[in-house]
Amino acid sequence: MKNAARAMLLLAITAAAAAPAGAGEKAAVDSQAPLFTLNDASGISHSLSDYRGKYVILEWVNFTCPFVGKHYGSGSMQDLQKTMTSKGVVWLSICSSARGKEGYFEGDALKAKIKEEHAAPTAYLVDAEGAVGRAYGAKTTPHMFIIDTEGTLIYAGGIDNIASTDQEDIAKARNYVKEVMEAVWDGKPAPVKSTRSYGCSVKYN
Repeated sequence: MKNAARAMLLLAITAAAAAPAGAGEKAAVDSQAPLFTLNDASGISHSLSDYRGKYVILEWVNFTCPFVGKHYGSGSMQDLQKTMTSKGVVWLSICSSARGKEGYFEGDALKAKIKEEHAAPTAYLVDAEGAVGRAYGAKTTPHMFIIDTEGTLIYAGGIDNIASTDQEDIAKARNYVKEVMEAVWDGKPAPVKSTRSYGCSVKYN
């Protein structure tokens, strides 16, 4: 019996070690954000735990999506990325498009696309298996999440409140990411914690 118990324990440990990033965890506002490790365009790994003590913004992205194109084509997404990172915020763009599906890029093609879009995140991470996207419940591109310095998810939802592909709507929209960050920097609670995201569906397997 003891040997059988040891074997079962070993099997459980091995299975846990082999589980994909984010497996078994589900994101919930006001709870600890699921930890994950993903590779960037150069194959360098980034772990969410590396950024404990900093605010972290997660942006689900698909450069071929017209809703993403609205924000990148206008330059508003890049401006927001630069503003946030200049203030010490870590901005992680995550692509959960499966291999062979719309929005999936890798290697030199990915590096070229990031340069073409003038993207300015801390890192662009590849989640081709979709484990991290599913753990966070990422449904659209864009879909935004904000994690505080204690690792707590404090916002999940849309980037703003006008669900369109029209660049002219950006100036009229309420940018939730900007609002939340400005509030917490001022020591105030987030004015909104959860909204409905809009955009193209994430291209999971």
